[in-house]
Amino acid sequence: FFYTSYLYKDSITVEMKKNAMKTIEAAKTIMEWDMRGHDLFTTSDLRKIFPESNEKSFSEDLRRLVQAGFLQRVATGVYFNPFSRQPRDYLIERIAVAFRRGFYSYTSLESALSEYGAISQVLIDRITVMTTGRKAEITTPYGTIEFTHTSRKASDILRGTRDFGRPLRFATAATAYRDLKRVGRNVHMVSETDLNEILIEQELWPNA
Repeated sequence: FFYTSYLYKDSITVEMKKNAMKTIEAAKTIMEWDMRGHDLFTTSDLRKIFPESNEKSFSEDLRRLVQAGFLQRVATGVYFNPFSRQPRDYLIERIAVAFRRGFYSYTSLESALSEYGAISQVLIDRITVMTTGRKAEITTPYGTIEFTHTSRKASDILRGTRDFGRPLRFATAATAYRDLKRVGRNVHMVSETDLNEILIEQELWPNA
């Protein structure tokens, strides 16, 4: 009995050491990807990074990486490297992009109008995003992402938004206000005087 018990404990110790080494190697791989500029991953991304793992092994490896703190579970299906050396500017926008890959998404509604100064309310821990993907509200450690569905064509979206070098395209003031009315949001918080000034200014933008 004692000999059998000893062998059992010994096998557990060997397995634990094996798993620990595997986790460390996986963490090294995560940091190598960080050096390439990648600190945010979907579950699909991680499957491609660790293709040698079968379904059960992959799930267990991922769980150990999270438990050890090498990956942070931002929300279902999206993970962040907390040791990343990448700038964290617009991280919440990059998370939004990760959740809606393959769809057109852009910052609009209250978030856009707030940044333009058309409403006095400042959204600190929330971002409002229009997307051709499905509607959802996702809470993350870095803020809440509110996705609102739009069926606008890609050409219309591109025409009504601008690329400011951020992860998400940004609605013009006219687009953001139109979206606000279209989805039935509260327009009373919008200062018409400030909005009109912004609209006049944006008419002078190239390709506006």
